[in-house]
Amino acid sequence: MPELPEVETVRRTLNELVAGKRIQSVTVRLPRIIQRPAEPEQFAAALAGHTIETVERRGKFLRIMLDGLVLVSHLRMEGRYGVFPSDEPIELHTHVIFHFDDGTDLRYKDVRQFGTMHLFKRGEELELPPLNKLGIEPLESEFTLEALRGKLEKRTTRIKPLLLNQEHIVGLGNIYVDEALFQARIHPERTPDTLKPAEWKRLYEAIRSTLAHAVDAGGSSIKSYVNGQGEMGMFQHQLLVYGRKDEPCPACAKPIEKFTVGGRGTHICSKCQPPAGSK
Repeated sequence: MPELPEVETVRRTLNELVAGKRIQSVTVRLPRIIQRPAEPEQFAAALAGHTIETVERRGKFLRIMLDGLVLVSHLRMEGRYGVFPSDEPIELHTHVIFHFDDGTDLRYKDVRQFGTMHLFKRGEELELPPLNKLGIEPLESEFTLEALRGKLEKRTTRIKPLLLNQEHIVGLGNIYVDEALFQARIHPERTPDTLKPAEWKRLYEAIRSTLAHAVDAGGSSIKSYVNGQGEMGMFQHQLLVYGRKDEPCPACAKPIEKFTVGGRGTHICSKCQPPAGSK
């Protein structure tokens, strides 16, 4: 599933491709992608004649801002957008097509068919699902060391599932949580109430730096992710532990281990990230 760096990269490239374009009509080929309004025909009719002003992001969601409307889109596992000439053949698994009046299309393709689209009036999208319960943005000024500790410090459940919970901090997924915890030298099964001030500081800095570097690299293309222009991300070449089971730890050379935490595959160095209570 695309995480914050991948969705931010899609946002940036998509904004370059579609900002200022006017929607002439919309074709919905897989109705269940459309979650709001209830009927795909209403969705298509509401969008016709509107112009895309900009593309924004909230957590892992794209916010396509139109004149008076907002389209909230979640890519889920393998959703992707691309801009094509309207007369170009439509690829398999293309489920929603936005036809522009300049002879181009914005096409949404999703092999797994898990993506969602919600249409709102401007302003109401932040008050209703799926955006209304999202936590703080880790690359914005609101994300401070104090804010991180305030969200998690007193909790007694494992740190990794808490970091994955989008109601606390948005945009973090399995890849970047593993990377941040490794850089902070924190075992993923530690509980927040056991962390020392220096560990909180390391974790805060690791989250910020890991995400910022990933955005600069265009995200990580682990499976099928590409940006809005069909280009792969490059941050997978900088990953320190994720996907590197049995490879030497870059800090101490001990083999990277993989096990499950909260149902998610988890990569650590057991020497650099000792469990709570170990010496």
